Amino acid sequence: MAFKHYKQIKTQELPSMNIDNVPAFLKDFAISDDSEKPITSGLFRLKAGQSLKYTYTYHEMKFIVDGSFIIEDETGQKVTAKPGDLFYFPKDTSITFSTPDFGLGFFCGQRGEGEA
Repeated sequence: MAFKHYKQIKTQELPSMNIDNVPAFLKDFAISDDSEKPITSGLFRLKAGQSLKYTYTYHEMKFIVDGSFIIEDETGQKVTAKPGDLFYFPKDTSITFSTPDFGLGFFCGQRGEGEA
């Protein structure tokens, strides 16, 4: 089986997540064919403005590529995430994402395409 190459995803336009007044954008790029344990990866961008509150219905890893995020969970844990940081969000975790300017993260989640 051949590998798949997704050229320069960092520079591609990301569609809006269509959440009222939240400047959040997300695109699934690579999706596995495994229906029992799917894996989907792509990019998430947030611009300065209203925060995004999100509850994960799946496990996800997020690697910060550019900019910065302020990431807070329901326990009160709060981190200013910078390029090079890696996060694991367990299923059922509620996260608030915000940014003073913008943030770009690469994600890999245990979900199917479009299930974010």
